[in-house]
Amino acid sequence: MKRILNVARVHNTSWAATFAWPLAILAIVFALTYGLFSVIPNSESDTYFTGGVFSVFGFTIAFYLTAITQCFPYALGLSITRREFLTATALVGVVQSCAIGTIVYALSVIEEATDGFGRRIRMFGVARYATDVPILQWATVVIALLLIGSIGAFVGVVYRRYRTNGLFTLGLIDLVLFGGGAIVITWQNWWPNVGSFFADTPRILLLVVIPLIITAALSVASWVGLLKATA
Repeated sequence: MKRILNVARVHNTSWAATFAWPLAILAIVFALTYGLFSVIPNSESDTYFTGGVFSVFGFTIAFYLTAITQCFPYALGLSITRREFLTATALVGVVQSCAIGTIVYALSVIEEATDGFGRRIRMFGVARYATDVPILQWATVVIALLLIGSIGAFVGVVYRRYRTNGLFTLGLIDLVLFGGGAIVITWQNWWPNVGSFFADTPRILLLVVIPLIITAALSVASWVGLLKATA
C-alpha cells in the first residue's frame, strides 16, 4: 500500500492540478453565472438553470486523459509497473471524485437553502431534478465524476495502444452506435419507451447502479489495454 501511495504522488506532484484547479474553475463559472443572473430581469420562472457545474466534468475527463497519455510513460521511466500505475490512478480517481463531489453537494445544499443564492439559480443541485433523497444526490455527483474519469482514462488508453487511428476508430464507432441507434429508435417509434425507461426505473438503479457498471466495464477495458500498451 505504501508503494501505491508513493506512485499516486505522480498525479499529485502539484496539488493544484488535482484539486485547486477544478475548484477554481467552478468558482469562476459560479461568479460569472451569478453576475449574469443578477442583471437579468426577474421572470416567472421558479429557477434559472445553468450547467456551469459541468465544467468540473470537463476538467475531470481532461485530467485522466492526460494522466494516461503523459504521466504513464513518465511513470514507466521511474520503474513503476503498469499494475502499480493503474492501481494508484484508480485510488486518485476515487479520492478526487469523493472530495469534489462532496463539495459540489454541499454547495447544492447551500443553494437550496438560500433559494439559489438569492437569485433562484440552480447550478450545483442538478441531481435534484432526478431525486429528492440527499444520499442519492451526493452519490449521483460522485459516481458521475468517477464515470467521466473512467471515460477520460479509457480514451487515453486507446490512444496509447492504437495512437491516432484508435481515436478515429473509437469516434467512428460512437457515431455509428449513437447515430444508428437514434435512427432505429425513431424508425420504430421507441422514444416513448425510452422516456418511460428513464421515468420508471428506480432512481438508485438509474443514478448509481448503471453508472457504476459502466465505470467498472471501462476500468477493466482500460486495465487490459494499458497492460499491453507501449510507452
